[in-house]
Formats: sequence, structure tokens, C-alpha cells
Amino acid sequence: MNLQPQVLSRDCTFSLPHTPSFNLSTKIPPSSNLTFGSSLHQRPLSLPHKLNHAPSASPAKRGVLQPVAAYSRDRESAPESPAKALRRILDLPGVHQAPACFDALSAKLVERAGFQCCFTSGFSISAARLGFPDTGLISYGEMVDQGQQITQAVSIPVIGDGDNGYGNAMNVKRTVKGYIKAGFAGILLEDQVSPKACGHTKGRKVVSREEAVIRIRAAVDARKESGSDIVIVARTDSRQAVSLDEALWRSRAFADAGADVLFIDALTSKEEMKAFCGISSPVPKMANMLEGGGKTPILNPLELEDVGYKLVAYPLSLIGVSIQAMQEALAGIRGGRIPPPGSMPSFEEVKEILGFNNYYDEEKRYSASITPLSSERLTSNVYSLQRRVKDDAEQKDQSPQDPIVEVITPDVYNNYGADGSRGSFSGIWSRTLRVKITGRDGFEKLDVRIPAGFLDGITNIVPALGGVNIKELLNEAADEMGGKVLLDFNDTIGDRIQVFLE
Repeated sequence: MNLQPQVLSRDCTFSLPHTPSFNLSTKIPPSSNLTFGSSLHQRPLSLPHKLNHAPSASPAKRGVLQPVAAYSRDRESAPESPAKALRRILDLPGVHQAPACFDALSAKLVERAGFQCCFTSGFSISAARLGFPDTGLISYGEMVDQGQQITQAVSIPVIGDGDNGYGNAMNVKRTVKGYIKAGFAGILLEDQVSPKACGHTKGRKVVSREEAVIRIRAAVDARKESGSDIVIVARTDSRQAVSLDEALWRSRAFADAGADVLFIDALTSKEEMKAFCGISSPVPKMANMLEGGGKTPILNPLELEDVGYKLVAYPLSLIGVSIQAMQEALAGIRGGRIPPPGSMPSFEEVKEILGFNNYYDEEKRYSASITPLSSERLTSNVYSLQRRVKDDAEQKDQSPQDPIVEVITPDVYNNYGADGSRGSFSGIWSRTLRVKITGRDGFEKLDVRIPAGFLDGITNIVPALGGVNIKELLNEAADEMGGKVLLDFNDTIGDRIQVFLE
């Protein structure tokens, strides 16, 4: 796979809090997967189970946006699993940004923006799917269902929000196995009690130390039993529920129990963040940049890397801007306006994002081709209708509103100009015969039109026309324009039969 960036100039200016502004001029293809950090190292794809925290980039190399390949379902060799792709990404130098999505569309937008991985946000999924707050109201089944739709929509690895595992250790095992089947690359598990609460809101409580560690051990066991390598992100909410020291103790215990990534939610200062990143140094640390006013200071990716973080989540950006954009659009519509150009993508852009063009291109591969018929089939089997006429007993049982008509493959009456030759009769191919049968009870039994040139099959439609020289009637009317009644008579059972030339 070619990891070299393509040529596309773009200047990116980053303003860092309490530091001078600086300008990064780099070349970023729109579809590249990006990471902040040092230059890309070539590493084998087969990684050890434990993830080693990569050293911070040197100051000379910081600030460079590097492309990172996401996992692919189309590799020529054995497909790389989502979990293996995530481990490979985490093994690369630098801090890795992972915006939080809440449905398949938002996940696709994350991938299109060039990010190499993403999270699902329980907060956002509860908001988008249920319209409810993140207070433990959404269920395991709903989260798995939403997650499966998300993982199937993208090719980048997705870390699923597993909340508190939805119960005790046995529930945690079921949750981990369900998330593996749903296609997640990783699962985030926390130590809150049930019902849980959003990490930066009031009222959080955590389970005991023993119960918290047992949950992580159960998750590791579920991974082994599934033959999976899903990345386990262990989160503790004990910083707000108990103390910083308790949160640090639990994080060390989670690492010893087999967690792959550690996360203390709602740290309140940069000093606390540094203290966290200083424990269990081989294990990567995750930061949560809660947009809009959480308890944790908002740092830019380079600052987070300096502190010692490997992974950073942005939980509310997509759901937040979506809420505001929809509110503004609805206010405009209520005032008689539609969103102005520039405030939303064009219809063509929306179709491109959703994959309409790719769908149409692939659809062409399965379009049925029209196979030309042989001349023999054209002359012997082209088209006709057959009217199955019942005997008197059957007609008494049959509803007059439901005449029985069968479609068969008839013979073409080639002797009368069907070969396209010029003659007095050739013009009849532009005319139509209308055959109408009205029962003696007054109900219509049949009303059908056929090309006037298809003469040979007409007695299959109406056996009572056997012996009538339709050809002679057509010859006499060939030059007449407009409708003409060729036949109008009653058959032996009293049905009225009419044949019109149109």
C-alpha cells in the first residue's frame, strides 16, 4: 500500500494557548489518514499484545501531519482485522486523534476527513437514537445495533463505548463478545455503578476496587475466549467520585489486569494529566477533550503529546455542531427561508458522500445484457396472446369480471409483410387490431390489442374466428385511416365478438 502523500497544497495555522502562533505548510491529500507526531516509521503489522508507548517526537519534527493507512478489507494478503489495525496505529509515534461519531453517516464523515480511527460516543448515540440524556437509559442491544451499522459503513477501526459493561462481570463478558461480533476494533469500559452518568456531570458513583478490576479481567477473558485481539480501553471515573489517588491506583490495577489503554475521565488540570501519564509507562494513555466546557483543560494535539498521551477523543464535536446546524436550519424554514448556499453541501455533494456514484458504477456490473434473438426465433416465436375459452359449465362458475388470458409465444405471420418488404400490405404493421368480447350477460370478458400483422395467432385468442379470412378484411381496409369495424357477431354461446382495425 502506498503511504506517500499526494500533492495538494494547504496551509494550516494553529494558535496554541499561551504559546506563539506558528504556521505549518504541508501537503495533505483529502483522503489521507492523519496523525500528529514524528515521521512515519515502517513497522511490521504483527504486533505484540501489549502496546508500547512511543517516545515523543523531537521538537524539530513536531507539528508534521503524517498519513497513516487504515485497515483494509481488500488486502491481497489475509485481511487485517480492525483490532490489529488499531494496534498498529497506536504503535506509531505521535498522538492520534479520534473524533466520536454517533451513526453510520457521521462515521463516514470522520473517515472522509482523513482520521485513522474513531470512537462511538454513548452520550451522542443516546442523544441521536433516543433523544434521551446519557444517564444509562440506552441498552446494550441498542448500542451493539448502532455500532454494527457504524463499523460496516467505514474501513477505519472504531472503538466502541461499552459504558460500564451493562452489569456484573458476566454481563461484561457478553458485552465484549457482542462488540467483537459487531466489528469494533476496541471497547471502552468504565467502573461506574448502574445506572451510569455522563463523565462530566454530577452524581457519579463507582463500584469497589475489586469489582472494577474484575470487570477488566472478565473483558480480557472474553477476548481470549473469542480468539480476538480487541483493544480494551479501561476507564475510571473515580477522580470525581473519590480522588485523584484512587483514580491512579485503579489505572495501575487495570494495566496489571490486561488493559491495553488507560483513561481517567474528568481530570481537572494539566498537572493531573501529567501525573496520570507518568504511571504504567508502557501502556498508552487516552485523553478526553470534552468540547463546550468540561472539567478537563482543552489542549491541542502537540501539547497532549508533550504531556504523554497517545490517543485523544473528541466526544461532542459532531453531535454538537449537528444540533446547532439543525436548529438554525429549522428557524430559517419556519421563517420561510431555506439554508443559503454555502451553509450546506449541494445535492451532488450529498450524493457523493453517501456513495450514489459508486453505487451506480457497481450497478453497471450486474446489468442484464440484451442477447439478440436468432433469425429463426424472430420468424417463429415473437409474440402472441392466447385466450382460453371455457365451455358452458366453466363459464357459469367463473366470475365475468375475471376473464382468463394467457401469454404465449406465437408465430409471426411473415407472409403478409412481416419481413419489412414494401407492398400494399406492409403498412398494416403500423396498425392495431382490437379484439373485444362481451358476454351475453353484458359483462366484458376480453378487450385486447395486438399488432395487425400478427394474424396467425388470432384464433388462439378467439377460437370462434377460425375460418374467417382476416387477411382479406385487412387488405380491404389497409388504406383506410381511423378505426374500422372488421367483424361484429355473436358466437354459438351468445357472446358478442368484435374486431376493430385501429
